[in-house]
Amino acid sequence: MNKKHKPSSIIYKVFIYVALIALAISIIVPVAWVFMASVKTNSEFIGAGTNPWALPKEFHYQNFITAFRDAQMGEFFLNSVIVTAVALILLLIIALPASYAISRFDFKGRKFLNAMFMAGLFININYIVVPIFLMLSGANKALHVEFFLDNRFILSLIYASSALPFTIYLLSGYFKTLPKGFEEAAYIDGCGHFKTMTKIMIPMAKPSILTVIMFQFLAFWNEYIIAYTLMDDHGTLAMGLKNLMAVERTATNYGIMYAGLVIVMIPVLVLYICVQKQLTQGMTLGGLKG
Repeated sequence: MNKKHKPSSIIYKVFIYVALIALAISIIVPVAWVFMASVKTNSEFIGAGTNPWALPKEFHYQNFITAFRDAQMGEFFLNSVIVTAVALILLLIIALPASYAISRFDFKGRKFLNAMFMAGLFININYIVVPIFLMLSGANKALHVEFFLDNRFILSLIYASSALPFTIYLLSGYFKTLPKGFEEAAYIDGCGHFKTMTKIMIPMAKPSILTVIMFQFLAFWNEYIIAYTLMDDHGTLAMGLKNLMAVERTATNYGIMYAGLVIVMIPVLVLYICVQKQLTQGMTLGGLKG
């Protein structure tokens, strides 16, 4: 015989569903409105009796063409792709061996090294961007070069360095949950530490790695302060969007401005759709095993 649900339990579930639905609407509606506004003509924004919630009379794709051509969004987009991709590659190359070693081996200085990484979680890189700029500028003057500023690789390296503490914290926590039997079996088969890590342990940590890639992609792709401070001719998409919004808002070309916003959002949405299942799995496994 099934037990009747308590009134308090039903009220709690209703509250949770209402809160989740309200949260979903608060996120979906603005995003959908931006997509809708990006294909409107300028007269649909500033004309007499215009309704901002009205559907576009026609799909004005010229907004995207203008954003790419006149505001050079294509060049900014390419710079962001390069910087983000290089930063993610550098981050994983450094963080995977470091988190594996910290979580699976006991060596001298391990606790101190782990404490330093954990301390990095409390440092916001935006607060130290000026010292970073002065250090790179001083390196240029000392070496008589123009290498360290307006360099996409240097920006990627700074991004990867700033994301190391959180990435190592997340990956090492996941590596700790994996059974030691897999490593022991690999050692019996003649695998060394490096081969065991690359062939056995890293593939098993794929859900956690995808979670890191998604979170850090969002951080690198949308970052503005560091890029604005260190970059000039090779600016990222966030810098291009800021310039586009400033110009088009002054000229009251709102459709082009929203088209620039869509250009920034599309890669994030596509990546999330591609890794949604693995991302949810990685977060769920981390919560269950951690």
